[in-house]
Amino acid sequence: MNRIDRISAILIQLQSRRVVKASDIAERFDISLRTVYRDVKTLEEAGIPIIGEAGVGYSIMDGYRLPPVMFTREEATAFLTAEKFVEKLTDSTTMKHHQSAMYKVRAILKTAEKDALENLDGSIEVLKGFSQKRGDNNTDHIQTILDSIVQKRLLCIDYFAGHSQEFTKRDVEPVGVFFLDSFWHLIAFCRLRNDYRDFRVDRMRKVVITDINYNGSKHPTLKAYIAQTAQEKQLETVVIRIDKEIAHHLDYQKYYCGFVSEKAIGNKIEMTFLSASLEGFARWFMMFGDQAEILKPQELAGRVKNIAAAIAQRNN
Repeated sequence: MNRIDRISAILIQLQSRRVVKASDIAERFDISLRTVYRDVKTLEEAGIPIIGEAGVGYSIMDGYRLPPVMFTREEATAFLTAEKFVEKLTDSTTMKHHQSAMYKVRAILKTAEKDALENLDGSIEVLKGFSQKRGDNNTDHIQTILDSIVQKRLLCIDYFAGHSQEFTKRDVEPVGVFFLDSFWHLIAFCRLRNDYRDFRVDRMRKVVITDINYNGSKHPTLKAYIAQTAQEKQLETVVIRIDKEIAHHLDYQKYYCGFVSEKAIGNKIEMTFLSASLEGFARWFMMFGDQAEILKPQELAGRVKNIAAAIAQRNN
């Protein structure tokens, strides 16, 4: 990305949030903090009313707005791709809102970009696997939950508990939602249990936003809660590196082994997991171990060697 495009993108980023940290800008564009300071100064010299506070970040003075901008073809294509995921992996209310937003996006595209999206529409599809079909439901709870989080209002839910196979009524203070293993989940503080609970959205029969406010600041962020839960469950961080040519074989399986993230390094892919069982992970790793290496922990590498030695001895 050239400097002009980067500075324009920084301006848009500054308008997207009330406060933006210099470190966030540097990470997004892979530039140094010194370069960030120089780019922000360029915007200030161009007359953009930027307010900077040490240790806090940058913000734009209230009332300033950048004139409407055009999306690039690549950005419009990304919206179209996201639409396919929204259609298959969220509820109907969220899907309708996204479709409405897509009409607005298409409305400001140039004719060539509109034609490109029309041609691509039939060339992108998201298919559900067997396990995802099990999570299908006709409820529209996600938007209600998100509205509750924004308003900081207590949620009342009629919930079917999987462990007891019973319906219960819960008053909960929502923390956040996430998608895992084909299901949407709500993390919330349950007033009945006086503790945080993980509620599967597809098991909610009714969700109502009450008029009771709650103090959202006393709860951890969703990211912090997940990290804390992982630590309490003594999950082990596992980092492996695999050959790119076998990556597609692991696309679905990796999520059952605590997959967190991955990054490409040359002709390899480095993958990070949070594993509850090194023994179980070691046996899964054996399936493709001839085209992979364990970076950490060393205990995992030792278990793989022991399993391999036992196999060799038994079949000698």
